[in-house]
Amino acid sequence: MKKNKHPKNYRIVVFKDTSNDKFLLCRSTVDTKNNVIEINNKKYPLYKMEISSFSHPFFTGKMKYVDTEGRIEKFKKKYQKK
Repeated sequence: MKKNKHPKNYRIVVFKDTSNDKFLLCRSTVDTKNNVIEINNKKYPLYKMEISSFSHPFFTGKMKYVDTEGRIEKFKKKYQKK
């Protein structure tokens, strides 16, 4: 194995899904902006995500309804000729 190939800041990070407040401990090199969370009396860097496998419709099986008809009508109203 070659030396100096792996990143130096490889550590355990808490990934938190902000949409449902679930979290996951994983090794990563992600920049965490000095946020720290304590789990089981140990402090870990925190990285906040808006969507993860805990909340993504593909993994949860719950599809969100999008009102496309209302959006189209709003677009037509905004750009119709006067």
